[in-house]
Amino acid sequence: MRLLQILSAFAILSLATLAFPTPSFAAEEDDYSPIEASNVSEQAIVPQKISHDLDRPIQVGVFIGVPNIFVRQKNEEMHITASRGKLKIKTKGKRQQTADRRVFKTIDGCIAIATDKASLNKACYEGEFVISASGNKLNAINVIDIENYLRGVVPYEIGRLDESKFEALKAQAVAARTYAYKHFGSRHSHGFDIYADTRDQVYKGLQSASDVTDRAVRETEGVVMTYNGEFITAYYHSTCGGQTEGVATWGRPDHPYLKSKPDLRPDGTPWCKESNYTEWVREFDEDELRDLFQINAKEAKANVPSFSSVKAMHILDTLKSGRIHTLEIVTNNGTFTCKADKIRWLFKRGGTILPSCFFRISQSGDKWIFKGKGFGHGVGLCQMGARARAQAGQSYIQILTHYYPGITLEKFTR
Repeated sequence: MRLLQILSAFAILSLATLAFPTPSFAAEEDDYSPIEASNVSEQAIVPQKISHDLDRPIQVGVFIGVPNIFVRQKNEEMHITASRGKLKIKTKGKRQQTADRRVFKTIDGCIAIATDKASLNKACYEGEFVISASGNKLNAINVIDIENYLRGVVPYEIGRLDESKFEALKAQAVAARTYAYKHFGSRHSHGFDIYADTRDQVYKGLQSASDVTDRAVRETEGVVMTYNGEFITAYYHSTCGGQTEGVATWGRPDHPYLKSKPDLRPDGTPWCKESNYTEWVREFDEDELRDLFQINAKEAKANVPSFSSVKAMHILDTLKSGRIHTLEIVTNNGTFTCKADKIRWLFKRGGTILPSCFFRISQSGDKWIFKGKGFGHGVGLCQMGARARAQAGQSYIQILTHYYPGITLEKFTR
């Protein structure tokens, strides 16, 4: 579906005008034109000697605040728990050991470490693990060379793609490397640099690494994105729905390299149209909404009153892309609002938030129907779009300079 920008005249949008996929929004003719990536070559990458503070392994918080850790090395399996700040290490047939901390180093190419015995059979990490206790909980920090760390990020963040999408894997590797370097030292108070989950980047060691994903990391070794001499904040997401978003979705001033822009093919359809989330529908009934709003109020940062029925939902304003900026909910006992990306958490059910805040609302009886598009916050690189661009013949540099306009590509050398 062709994405049309919303005119600023539609400051308050009524429910009657908010149905997807046939919006009545108008736009300038120029807005229909796809913005294609610039034609930049490998020769444009600037070589850069890595600075001393970055020339070290990255410290990844793989398991933080967990009750159990299992480790297997040389066919010996250990079960580690914590009590009063001390490690309790049990090994079959041996006496339990107590320690303040324990370091496990790679043997035979892998460290098998997990929070349950079943996962231990698949686990494979390089580098070393530092395990310590915090009260009755455990922390396991993987200290690993950043290039080997990326081997455990790329296949989880964009998938194990085939050769036809190889340039998308390379783009993901550069984005993930940039994000990691940007966050060196950012979790210093926790004792590591970066989380191994969606708080930062998903990292699960080498169990899903393939020859193709490893080659994408290797062929972009050291390549990062900068703007005005500093690492960019290389956000990325699954599916933009044909229009990316700026960091205004989190209430922040726009970065020059993170702005809302069309992401359309020459035929006007989204580059990410193969995604299952290019268009989506969710339905909610009155009773469910009453419960969800109360349960999710804190996460959604919404001041939800006690109420028995929802009278109306109004989109008061939108972000540049058309994603909702302010959603107003009118109840029988007052009105409250929710903002931008946090709207996804307001409607969380079964542990799953809304795919995006890029939706329109209609009502049928006691059902509220959301018709939307996109998956994720919409900021930065659209992974499904990058996959399609790669398959269409674009290089990883073209892909990156489309989603992060104005960046400089640098290559760290040691």
